[in-house]
Amino acid sequence: MRCKLITFISIILVIFQNTAYGTATQIQVAKDGSGDFTSIQKAIESLPIFCYERIVIFVKEGVYNEKIRIDRDYITLVGENRENTRIEFNQLRDDWNKNPDAIGPAVVNIFADDVILKNLTIENTQLQVGPHAFAIYGTGTRTILKNCSVKSKGGDTVSLWNYKHGMYYHDSCYFEGAVDFVCPRGWCYISNSTFFEYKNTAAIWHAAPVDQDQKMVLQNCDFQGADSFYLARHHYDAQFYFINCRFPALMRNKSIEHVFDPEHPEKNRPYLYGDRYYYYKCSRSAGNYDWFADNLQVWPKNTFPQTVTPEWTFDGKWNPVDTFPITPVKITFEKNSIHLWFNEPVMQKDTPEINSPQGEKYIYESGSGSNRITFTGKHTLPSAEPIQTLFLVKGEVSAISARVRPKRMATTLYMPIIEK
Repeated sequence: MRCKLITFISIILVIFQNTAYGTATQIQVAKDGSGDFTSIQKAIESLPIFCYERIVIFVKEGVYNEKIRIDRDYITLVGENRENTRIEFNQLRDDWNKNPDAIGPAVVNIFADDVILKNLTIENTQLQVGPHAFAIYGTGTRTILKNCSVKSKGGDTVSLWNYKHGMYYHDSCYFEGAVDFVCPRGWCYISNSTFFEYKNTAAIWHAAPVDQDQKMVLQNCDFQGADSFYLARHHYDAQFYFINCRFPALMRNKSIEHVFDPEHPEKNRPYLYGDRYYYYKCSRSAGNYDWFADNLQVWPKNTFPQTVTPEWTFDGKWNPVDTFPITPVKITFEKNSIHLWFNEPVMQKDTPEINSPQGEKYIYESGSGSNRITFTGKHTLPSAEPIQTLFLVKGEVSAISARVRPKRMATTLYMPIIEK
């Protein structure tokens, strides 16, 4: 079997215009019966247990009194309207511990990777201030919350707890709760969001228990809350960055707290790296406290406010705001087939077709949901002078992993260098 490998030096970018949901399949949920389902959970359960392509569940306006379990990868749950598309349930964590169900301890329970929640209000409607009452609980990675309101009067409102590999991106959200109510384990980047604390305790919490590089970044965020609440605390190793954040007059003059029990040292967690609290251009409405003054002099080496991006936060493992077109890392030719290889899973829509400069057609054959897709045509590919340029003339190819906006393949690929 004779194959040729083509390495890309440059790409002519002729890009499809982004739409709200990219190439994903879409199903609808509506309380009034006008959609495919009246229950969000029923819509999720209708999907294959192993999803290899992104599925968008569009939820029309209404109050959905149900708990949700997302246990399929690559699901986007998007509401018609943030304020009027509401998922609500009354669930204390202690009650669930006593009588557990298969859905999970929160209103929305995420047991899958690459999940996106967008344009939704998610509320744990129990009325007590303080006890653990999850609105969102999760153990997946690459989780996105975009333009959501996530509410609880209890603690641990947003608990994304994949402590080994968890990466979470939140933007333009509103969070409320009491006691560590946004408390990620792993890597977390939050921007342009508001936090409201119901109780005079810590608002946020972080854990970096297995990787020194795990961190929690907050950019351009506002804090509000009860008299004498304080900013943050942690039990494990942690790493906090606060950049351009604003604090209210009622916030207590108390630095981030490392919770430590001197009377029972056996209960304390390992503390390997010391205090890692970094601030830049933060302010308090009634005057600044010394502990959140700019401290660039103690930031890690070669780290500056302008370098603190989502991609940097996730140590280059994931860039949820990247919209640059996806490109194959290699192409192989085999008889009358063209294989496009990518460095991440991709999916197709509308049976894509690629053409050679001579107009020879190669139709999508297989591979959607994997790192390689294959196109097959009637013409055997030449061995002496292989094709230099390919044109995507029909359909779409896009990445599946969670991103704020879809990433599609360019429609014109130019390949000047050939490796045999």
